[in-house]
Amino acid sequence: MIRKILTTGALAVAAAMTTAPDVQAGKSNDTLVWSTTREAAVADPYYNNTRELVIIGNTVWDGLLFRDLDTGDYKPLLATSYKWANNTTIDFELRDDVVFHDGSKFGPEDVVYTVNHVSNKDSAVLTYKNVSWMKSAEKTGPNSVRINLHEPFPAALAYFAQAVFIVPEGHYDSAPMKADGKKDYGSVKPVGTGPYKIVNVVAGDRIEMVKNDAYMKNGPKGTPSIGNLTFRTIKEMNTQIAELLTGGLDWIWDVPKDQAEKLGGMPAVTVENAKTMRVSYMAFDVDGDSGTKHFMNKKVRMAVAHAINRESIVKNMVGPASVVINSACHPDQFGCAQDVPTWDYDPAKSKKLLADAGLANGFEFDIYAYRQREFTEAVIGDLANVGIKANLKFMQYRALRDLVWKGTTPINHMTWGSNSIPDASAITSHFFSGGRDDPAKDPDVIAALKVADTTTDPAVRKANYKKALAKISGELYWLPMFTYAKYYAFSKDLDFKTTPDEIPRFYTAKWK
Repeated sequence: MIRKILTTGALAVAAAMTTAPDVQAGKSNDTLVWSTTREAAVADPYYNNTRELVIIGNTVWDGLLFRDLDTGDYKPLLATSYKWANNTTIDFELRDDVVFHDGSKFGPEDVVYTVNHVSNKDSAVLTYKNVSWMKSAEKTGPNSVRINLHEPFPAALAYFAQAVFIVPEGHYDSAPMKADGKKDYGSVKPVGTGPYKIVNVVAGDRIEMVKNDAYMKNGPKGTPSIGNLTFRTIKEMNTQIAELLTGGLDWIWDVPKDQAEKLGGMPAVTVENAKTMRVSYMAFDVDGDSGTKHFMNKKVRMAVAHAINRESIVKNMVGPASVVINSACHPDQFGCAQDVPTWDYDPAKSKKLLADAGLANGFEFDIYAYRQREFTEAVIGDLANVGIKANLKFMQYRALRDLVWKGTTPINHMTWGSNSIPDASAITSHFFSGGRDDPAKDPDVIAALKVADTTTDPAVRKANYKKALAKISGELYWLPMFTYAKYYAFSKDLDFKTTPDEIPRFYTAKWK
């Protein structure tokens, strides 16, 4: 059941006092404090793949390119220009007026070092698919570099804009060793060139940033206005709301629909519902690695799919900007074919399929999730209506991710934001190209995605993504659920614009 909003001033003040922040938010302190329920133990976008670090990555670091949301064009950021030398080679001219947060001057050596480090599989970048397409980089002049790809990769520009952040030459060389003998790259002090610089990290609690007064002039990100930016982890939504109402926070999101609607009537708060590029999905253990063998049977997967009322979850819980999806991708991404097998809400059909599978009396299993508990609880309620008992195992993302990689989850109900990259390679290929996130390792799907990811012909790309997506949906390796729509709630003092890619541009925010 969705928790009730705190509706009286006394309750809100009491809740806020029990978790009094170290840094007061707001215009008077020139400090924008934002919060989510998730921890950020590592302040590095290559070694923490949560949405929080995607946001902070775009705030503290820069890439070579920048995607203009209004036009969809890719503009130079750390670069001044770029051109394809051939299908596997891109040449960049670089800015000569950029400095890192540690005072060192940005140059081609930094791009070469970054690319060669992150593209090396031994460097253990968490979302390796984001960088594995790069082969190497080389300096070609005092302010120019060449980046070589393993094979044609038409989505490269999107990744240069959203997922390849540049660090100083030698940045990770001093990383300490972990107990397992591998380097702890994520513990290195964060250094970027972005609009804000990190000045304090309290693992699992907060990341504090200050405006970079030396930030590049006339760049597409503009010039930051607000002096201080702090991310805080607050695990209870009611506590977040209380602090928003009493001045401890300026900005929150993922507010449940009923609470957002009540907040919308309060004069000190602005509430908006906006689309994102994040999707919700349920992945089945189709090979039985978890020890639960039921989902090896396609009829059982079909029974689960027909039992879940996705339309109701979207309408009653997610928000008006959300839609049900049937493909393992976001509808706004290139190649996200919609003409795939679909699974309508039909409890009677679900019960018949269970009987046909020899499970007329239902069965019991563990369902794992980490985000919006109320969404998974709605799924559990629907399954109970057809006789399936699902026991919720709710945990932090990193812990669940590790269990998924070990193959121990019968069903995991999770989400993916694609690093906000508008190409199906950022989701479909990540999950179904045979890697550790792939629940099926279907050779036909892997082969189709290989073609789709590497050909430069848009029609061939679309045809092969469709082939892969039709097989994924038809075999129910995943049950795609819905696109996320977030309810944002923020202070009336804050001039903030929501964006459709789930990357809030705090560096463009201002005080009114």
